[in-house]
This record gives sequence, structure tokens and C-alpha cells, in this order.
Amino acid sequence: MQNDYDIVLVRVDDRLIHGQILEAWLPFLKASCIIVADDGVAADFFRETVMRMAVPNETEVLFRSINDLSGNYRCKPENGKRTLVLFSCISDAVRAYESGFRFSQLNIGNVYNENGERICSPSVLLGSQDMDFLKDLVRDNVTIQVQRVPRERSFDFKNFLTAQRP
Repeated sequence: MQNDYDIVLVRVDDRLIHGQILEAWLPFLKASCIIVADDGVAADFFRETVMRMAVPNETEVLFRSINDLSGNYRCKPENGKRTLVLFSCISDAVRAYESGFRFSQLNIGNVYNENGERICSPSVLLGSQDMDFLKDLVRDNVTIQVQRVPRERSFDFKNFLTAQRP
């Protein structure tokens, strides 16, 4: 299964499938597949159906649990379908990473943590646990880019961490 997919972007976006993904990211990446990695959505036929309805017919969309993603997909070019992987929260992306779905880059587009303590951008508000998770990824040499849409200039989360030190 993993040889059929060439994962070109791993993104955290709490809205999962929405206009920015369909109208900006898919064309920019020339992606023909989306993998939604979310335990709740993968187990909810109604939510899956609603999201599937928003996706153009020519784009394949898969809904996977975090464990299923980790065991069956690698973030390594395989000359397969150009694929965008979406997580709804940072903790899910980290859980997938720790269980074997290794990625060298993580794009953060939209995260609104209700206990948000740090504003990274207008669309990224992080809680202390999110910050800890991302620091761990940075220590593991994962490049974390904060960017809503491709035409927007991204910034490296590592620089944000450096600026936040007292």
C-alpha cells in the first residue's frame, strides 16, 4: 500500500478538509490524494461522508486512524500518487511520528488551542503541551513551518522558539 503514495506534505490543520486545502494546497502540491489521519473521523461514517463530498472527484481521499497510518505509510518518495497528509492536532501528528510515521518536515496551518498561551501567527495559537510536543520534534531535527497557504511566506518554528526564550 505505501508504494502507491508519495507523501509531499504533512500538515496540522484543525479544520482538516476545507477551502485552503482544496483551492490552494492541492493545486500547489499537484497532489491527487489526501489522507486524513484522525481517529475520530476514521470511526465516524457521517463525518467522513461530509468531508468526502467536499473533495473533487478526481482527488482520492482516505480516512485513516493514527495507528493505521503509522503502520502502512512512509514519508518517503515512492513515485506514487502525490499525497497530502492532514492531522487535526499536533498531538496526533506527534503520536503518528512516535509510532513510526516519520516525517522530516511538518507544516502547521491552523491550530486554535483553547488553552492557547502562545500566538505563533494569526491562525496558530498553541497551548503549553503543543509547545512541548513541537520542541521534541525540533530536537529530533524535524523542520516545522508555520504557513496557512502556499503563497504566504512561511516561518521556521525553531526561530520562533529562539525568540521566545527569556
